Amino acid sequence: MSVSAPPAARRGLGADSPKWRPAQALRDRRGPAKLLLLAVAAAVLVPLLQAKYGAAWPSALTVDVSGPLGKTSDWIIDNRDSHWLFVYFLGHLSNAVVISVRGVYLLLLALGWTGVTAGITLLAWRVAGLRIAATALISFLVSGLLGMWVPTMQTLALMVVAVVASVVVGALLGLAAGLSDRLFKILRPVLDTMQVLPAFAYLLPVVLVFGIGVPAALLATVIYAAPPMARLTALGLRAADAGVLEASTSLGATGRQRLLTARLPMARKDLLLGVNQTIMMALGMVVIASMIGAAGLGDRVYQALASVDVGAALAAAIPIVLLAIVMDRTTAAAGERLGSGTAAAGPAWLRGWQAWTGIAVVTAALALAGRLSGSLVWPGAWAVDLARPVNDFKEWMVDHLYSGVPVIGGTADWAAHFTNWVLNPLRDGLTALPWYGTLLIVAALAWLIGTWRTALTAVLAMAAIGVLGVWKPSMNTLSQVLAALVVTLVLGFGIGILAAGSKRLEAILRPVLDVMQTMPQFVYLIPVVALFAVGRAPAAAAAVVYALPAVIRITTQGLRQVDPAAMESAQSLGATRWQILRQVQLPLARPALLLAVNQGVVLVLAVVIIGGLVGGGALGYDVVTGLATGDLALGLVAGVAIVCLGLMLDRVTQPTERRTTGKGA
Repeated sequence: MSVSAPPAARRGLGADSPKWRPAQALRDRRGPAKLLLLAVAAAVLVPLLQAKYGAAWPSALTVDVSGPLGKTSDWIIDNRDSHWLFVYFLGHLSNAVVISVRGVYLLLLALGWTGVTAGITLLAWRVAGLRIAATALISFLVSGLLGMWVPTMQTLALMVVAVVASVVVGALLGLAAGLSDRLFKILRPVLDTMQVLPAFAYLLPVVLVFGIGVPAALLATVIYAAPPMARLTALGLRAADAGVLEASTSLGATGRQRLLTARLPMARKDLLLGVNQTIMMALGMVVIASMIGAAGLGDRVYQALASVDVGAALAAAIPIVLLAIVMDRTTAAAGERLGSGTAAAGPAWLRGWQAWTGIAVVTAALALAGRLSGSLVWPGAWAVDLARPVNDFKEWMVDHLYSGVPVIGGTADWAAHFTNWVLNPLRDGLTALPWYGTLLIVAALAWLIGTWRTALTAVLAMAAIGVLGVWKPSMNTLSQVLAALVVTLVLGFGIGILAAGSKRLEAILRPVLDVMQTMPQFVYLIPVVALFAVGRAPAAAAAVVYALPAVIRITTQGLRQVDPAAMESAQSLGATRWQILRQVQLPLARPALLLAVNQGVVLVLAVVIIGGLVGGGALGYDVVTGLATGDLALGLVAGVAIVCLGLMLDRVTQPTERRTTGKGA
């Protein structure tokens, strides 16, 4: 059988036409060429690595960092009260944090429940409208009815200070990156890395320096919440209309004047979006930071989960969700109004300077009335005991739904089947796979979707996990992430496709997805503990529920943004609805679908790690154990491994655009 050249090579070509070259054709088809090169490298390296090191990660390539980390921890503890770095800088920083949080908390207590409720309700009415104001009023009343007024004020005080600090730090970094190309290139990969790291990774370094307490919790929150503000500020400033800037320059404006009168006003919408994202991430981190000494609602949830008290955990989780909804809706509505230039909501007396005067007067009057009545905090007689009926319902579920349900089985049966049929085989397969095979698979996936730099970064991240000596627990964590990701993508893509084809279904799903996306990660552990007890399956289930809204929303939006002309053309040719979806919509929505996969990976990893609190094991368990026992070496190594795992998964699932340089990537 003879192999013929491609059609282009068989055409009647002139003398000056280039000849068909197999090597050039192979370079044009990047995917097969990359796989061929990796296959050749594997054929050469695999026998050598197998003969020298074996299938398990070699001990010769492992570095024991527990000794140096232990010495570092001991040095910090011994010098915390004497070294100049702690005495003259970190000590003052810690004191400033404590004073700021305590000052805001005392102010909230001084206003009383009447003043705080009235002030926040009127503020929401002023900037977001009557509906958001009603939501704020109901939210704070519910927090009081559940007996969570004091923890809510503690969380709110920490949130206020953390958000202000995060916005200031993020805005300054974004301002520098937006005005300087060099700083933008330096900060962009740093911000990319910080945004894919699970929240747990931020706890251990600050604990090492500041110890357990409010300063460590707040600084971890600032580090976690500042990157969105920095990124959106930089992007908003760099996206400013060049024509407006040129006109401003031609009128003799200085650089500072261009910034204040042109760049910042045009970037206002991005800045407000950055504030909104910072608030939501700060609230999620404040809850997680309860593990390192942050008082408030998060501490109540954490303590309840530790004792598997589902009722108490739910009573503390509801105010967290309500607080998140109020903050998200208020800042989002304010951003839309300011971005569109529309007037403030509410009646005439809630506009202009009269608004702030009226809010201050009404708040002060109600705060004084509450103080005169002798009730600064929510009266205990008005509280409702939610924990007891919830725990009674949980016990009923244990007796009737955990097992023994005819035909379908109980929730315990589902968890056991998922563990035995999915999680265990996947974990055993990843653990049994030779380490060099894992690195080759990672290199192939990352190189196919990106460039050789992407592949190198992913491989080095995985190799770092082996060097740290946590290869097996990392494979265990990876198995949970992959299993939860597959379930998330199957459900997310399926529901997203249905929602894209039905406006009614999308309208029904929108408020549900909005609420689910505002809930902090911690809260998702409560229903899965109630349904599935503890173990790896509940951790994976919480990860699925947490990541599902983002995948559904991105998939729906991507399919709806497909060019209608392409769909009409396919329909005119007689294509069925299934054919249009498979051959037109899905291929054209490929960037959005890949983004959904990437976001699903990041979100699933974040909650699988937190699943260590409910029996998820692996790296999450090591982090929790390190924090609980003060074994910072154990916790830091697991935290770094989580960082490397997140970096690898991000590179494997995030397409990298190639620069058009005329050379192959």
